[in-house]
Order: sequence, then C-alpha cells, then structure tokens
Amino acid sequence: MTDSVEGYLMELAILFCSLVVFATFALMPLAHKAGAPILLVVLGLGMLLGVDGPGGIRFYSYQTGFNLGSIALAIILFAGGLETERGVIRSARNSSIMMATVGVLVTALVVGLFATYVLGMPPLVGLLLGATVASTDAAATFLLIQQSKRDIGDRVKNTLVLESGLNDPMAIFLVVALTTMVNGGLPTSALEVGGFFVFLVAQIGLGLLGGIGGGRILTFLIDKMTLPNGTYPAMALAGALAIYSAVALVGGSGFLAVYFVGIAIRNRLRRPLDNILNFNEALQWISQMALFLMLGLLVAPSHLLKDIWAALAVAGVLMFVARPLAVMLSIGWMGFSFRENVFLSWVGLRGAVPVLLAIYPVITPGPVTIEFFNIVFVIVVTSLIAQGWTIVPLAHVLRLGSDKTAEEDEEREAVAET
Repeated sequence: MTDSVEGYLMELAILFCSLVVFATFALMPLAHKAGAPILLVVLGLGMLLGVDGPGGIRFYSYQTGFNLGSIALAIILFAGGLETERGVIRSARNSSIMMATVGVLVTALVVGLFATYVLGMPPLVGLLLGATVASTDAAATFLLIQQSKRDIGDRVKNTLVLESGLNDPMAIFLVVALTTMVNGGLPTSALEVGGFFVFLVAQIGLGLLGGIGGGRILTFLIDKMTLPNGTYPAMALAGALAIYSAVALVGGSGFLAVYFVGIAIRNRLRRPLDNILNFNEALQWISQMALFLMLGLLVAPSHLLKDIWAALAVAGVLMFVARPLAVMLSIGWMGFSFRENVFLSWVGLRGAVPVLLAIYPVITPGPVTIEFFNIVFVIVVTSLIAQGWTIVPLAHVLRLGSDKTAEEDEEREAVAET
C-alpha cells in the first residue's frame, strides 16, 4: 500500500510539473501578442501557484531556491555564451566591460545613498540593497532581445548582452563583501581590506582563467572524440557545468567562467554547432521558466505590501537616475549617439540575478530579514513591467536600427534643418 501511495504521488508530481512547464510554453505566443515579457507571465504563474494563490504550494526553503536558481542561471549563461560570436565581443568589449564594472559601482552607490538618506535604512544595508540590484540580468536580457523583432543596432544590442553576462562578478563581490560587513561590522585592519580585494581579483581572474582555459580544453576534447551526434550537446553541457563548479570551488566566479566556456565552444569548435545550439536553446528556455516559476513560489504576495512604497521608490531611482547616470559615466563618452545612450539608459533589465543575490544575506546569520528579499522582488517585477514592456516601443520612438538606418535618419535631420 505504501509503495502504491508513493508511486501515485510521484506520478501526480510528474503530471503537475509537466503541465506547468507545458503551460508556460503555451503562453508564449499569447504573451508575445500582448507585448508582455514571458518571464513576467511565468513569475505571475508561480505566485498563483504559491502560498497566497489558488495553488497553495508552501515553498519556504530559500537555501534550496538559491542552489537551484544558481544552477539554472549557469545553464542560461552557458547558452548565452554559445550565442555570442567573436564579432559581438569585438564590437562591444570595451563598452560592456565598463558597464559591468564602473556601471555596477555607480548604480550601487546611487541606490545605496537614496536608501540610506531618503528611506532611512542603515548605511551598510542601503548599500547592500544598491549592490543587490546593480547588475542587469542575463536571463531577462537574452530573452527580451530575442523577443524583440526591432533592429536596435549591433553595437547597442551586443553591449547589452555582453554587459549582462559580465557584470555578475562585480555584483557578487559587492553583495558578499557588504553582507559580511552588515553581519560583522566594517573591516578594521589592512588585512581585512586586502581580503576583500583578493576576493574580487579571484572572482574575476579565476573566472576568466577557468572559463577561457577550460572552454578551450573542452572544445579540444569534443573535437577529438567520436560519439553519436546526439551526445555532443549533453557532453558540452556537462563539461560546462563541471567547469562552473570547479571554478566556484576554488573561489572564482563560476557564472563568468561558464559564460566564457560557451563563447569558447561557439568560436573554436570545428564540429557542426547546430545540435549543441538547438539543445541548449531549449534547455535555456526551460531553465528560465523553472527559475522564474520557483522565484514566484518563494514569495508571498501578501507580504509584499508592507514595504511596497519604499520598493517602488527605489525602483524609480534605479530606472530614472542610477541607470542613466551609470551609462553616462561609464560609456557615454564612447561614441554612442544620443538616442543610443537613451536606449541603453532605459534597458537595464533586472531579473533573476538580483532576486538570487537578495537570498544570500537572508540565509546568512545576520540582521537582514525576509523584508529585504521582498523589496528586491518588487523592484525586479517593476523593472520587468516598466522596462520589459517598453523596449520595442522605445526603439521605435528613438528610430533605432541598423547603421544604415541611423545614417539615413541623420541625413534627413540635416536636410530638415537646412
């Protein structure tokens, strides 16, 4: 009897999970017609299935959510790397690096100062909030760029995509460092300050070394081995996740590493890439759906109302002050047109990464509570609604397109002025 009950529950769980995943894919055409980001739809579905919704599922394990979310994000970043050709890196390398470093710092500082001096948060907690929402999200950016049929120009698009793949190490460093300070106080010795600096160098250095070196080794092995065609995608993914875990274990950024593994395979593999690309594109979609569904399950909508006005205020500062200032200070002088700078200033999508980072200080022993996670969640949802829904209309208003289109626009403006 026990076996039959357990078997029944297992089959019921499989049926439920399969129907949820199938439903999220089935909703994609409807969401696209409505102009809604599909990730927002999935997030809403997760909230409906959660504790405050009709589904009534009680999922309170933030540690489990953090662990599963990290794996899903690694898969998303690997697939994003596979879609990144060498020309993308060449055209947007400098601008994306500046946005992933200086841009993240400026965003964290502006939001942190607002949270401290306007909302009255403790200074370190305010800066921690700024750091948590400072990085743009790879999952949301990759997906919304794919969904947009508007040609926004290669350099702008490549900068947004590369930035979202490269800015995680800086954000992770700031969140870990500030969480340590919130829990234990400011560093009081040169040794502690040096420890934070070593941590940052290790995150970026080991991430790059592991990703580039590991990606080349993995590419060499795939090229040399003779296997059934259907097994190469699984081998590439398994190798990428192994590199991700190994780099994380030695203190580097596994997310940065797995992204560069994907880039290495895309640009160095001699075998046909079609099977690997198609397999990982499908897995990327499933990972994105599962990630946002799980994040929706984690949150209780009734708890969001407590600090909703503070969260909306932070979201407004993030979108209308911090992001534009970060763009102007980091890449505003790099030759982008005024219209391109406006677009880059608006499309700073927040998504799964800030929510995952918000879990970290909550699960550590310290004063940060669930309310911190709820505030970040509201900020992310606001970003997905306000920015995700307006990417295509803004591109039309700004008349962004190919270089040829931009040149034609400038010529027309010059003629009109004369």
